[in-house]
Amino acid sequence: MALLDALFGNASKIDPSDIQADFAQVLTTGEVIEHAYRLIRDLLVFTNKRLILVDKQGLTGSKIEYHSIPYHSISRFSVEAAGTLDMDAELKLWLSGSSTALQKTFSKRLNILEVQSVLASYVLR
Repeated sequence: MALLDALFGNASKIDPSDIQADFAQVLTTGEVIEHAYRLIRDLLVFTNKRLILVDKQGLTGSKIEYHSIPYHSISRFSVEAAGTLDMDAELKLWLSGSSTALQKTFSKRLNILEVQSVLASYVLR
């Protein structure tokens, strides 16, 4: 089922320690990855200081774009839980200065309310 989730663009939770070394040059002093979710090759990474969206581009994924979003710049967010016939759940983020939401799709197997809770714990500090 994980392969099907990947093919359909759904995200799944991953162990932060599995990617900590890959982010050694991206993270600041004292910054640690606390939660992470994989979307095929892309990543949604929650650190103790910011949200990092990783966009791997091209066939080989060797070109990588890192979007760093300080938690204080998230003006609002919403989640949509998967329903009986709905195969996915969604997270939407609105950033200061933008009227368009940034949207990520998650597998129905992932607890989207957990993702919302993690995000809320950082944004509502």
